[in-house]
Amino acid sequence: MKTMQHGLAAAVVAILVTGTAQAQTGGALAGEVDAVYGAAETLYRQLHQKPELSRHETQTAQAMADALRQAGFEVTTGVGGTGVVGILKNGAGPTVMLRTELDALPVTEATGLPFASTVRTKDDGGTEVGVMHACSHDLHMAAWVSTAKIMAASRGGWSGTLMMVAQPAEEIGAGAKAMMADGLLTRFPRPDFALAIHDDPRMPAGVVGHHAGPILTNSDSLNVTIFGRGGHGARPETTVDPVVIAAKFIIGLQTIVSRENSPFDPAVITVGSVHGGTKHNIIPDQVQLQLSVRSFTEPVRDRLLAAIARVAKAEAAAAGAPREPTIEPVARARALVNDAKLNERLAAALTRELGQERVQDAAPEMVSEDFSEWQLAGIPVVMLRIGATERAKFDAATKSGAALPSLHSAQFAPHLDPTLKAAISAELIALRTLLAKK
Repeated sequence: MKTMQHGLAAAVVAILVTGTAQAQTGGALAGEVDAVYGAAETLYRQLHQKPELSRHETQTAQAMADALRQAGFEVTTGVGGTGVVGILKNGAGPTVMLRTELDALPVTEATGLPFASTVRTKDDGGTEVGVMHACSHDLHMAAWVSTAKIMAASRGGWSGTLMMVAQPAEEIGAGAKAMMADGLLTRFPRPDFALAIHDDPRMPAGVVGHHAGPILTNSDSLNVTIFGRGGHGARPETTVDPVVIAAKFIIGLQTIVSRENSPFDPAVITVGSVHGGTKHNIIPDQVQLQLSVRSFTEPVRDRLLAAIARVAKAEAAAAGAPREPTIEPVARARALVNDAKLNERLAAALTRELGQERVQDAAPEMVSEDFSEWQLAGIPVVMLRIGATERAKFDAATKSGAALPSLHSAQFAPHLDPTLKAAISAELIALRTLLAKK
């Protein structure tokens, strides 16, 4: 860990030095980004090699806090766990928040990159897992640090309060709530606007996506336990087999979306894991399933959850199960809705700076984010999407229909140079638009 700390410290110092030098020369946006890019790439690679799971992002958080302090921010650590808040007051004006995420995923990397993660650890349940930044939080952090340094070094060009938030536990939907419960909106200036970025392999690298209205979905994670009566596999007539009930339940779930939900209301029900039994010839007493449920609206969400419970109970009753299944909600996130006026304002600025060919409307997708907690707190929010797929690969896949590695895939990695540069550029444009001197 000491090696990681020293390496990250050197990387963030390098970003500070180059960011300051460029600001002093008054270079254009591309020049500012080019000046910090080498150090930003180094920081990205170091973060990628040393990922940490949700709620355990101690070294990562320390690196982010050190970077902000070196840039002149007032820094508070340990907010909602490992969260970091940096405040830079620069005269009269609005307070604008820019968020990044700290955590990685329990995924064993298979990208083949020379700086691929080889980290293995035990998760909170005691299972040994590989750890990987398969959702590009490492890229988000490298851009976030670079943006903070450039903004701090160019204070003569903007006015207001810049609030930098490094959030833990985004991947389990717990970090934003934890930080807010720890006084994020009362201990610190309340933002007038909240911004975030996320890279997106559905777009070519270097393209910046925006969208007004719903962009990410509601998410409900459910643990379902189906009960039976175990016994010898050779005497199934003496048992109530929960494996068979679970299989019928899984098949029954497939018709909820296709036959009970309007095709104009996007919805997804995924069974992510099934666990039951210990041996070939033993019928178990119970089977556990983990479900992920996605929707854009509350009526659809309520209908899906009610239908899941109905199907589970019906299949158990049909099989004569000794008790009803239990359904335990374990994580819940609300749909992310980009503020229409704020999105329009930022889209116009991005287009002016980057050109029409690099700025496009990004279609909503069926993934979820706890960045929606800011919106639920009454703060106008926008999440921008940053294209992450190499142009040649994107064009080839579009032509052939082949699938490219998605976020959370063990094989996913962003096409680094244009993606990271676009992320820094988009953040700078957005912040300078909202913090422009009157």
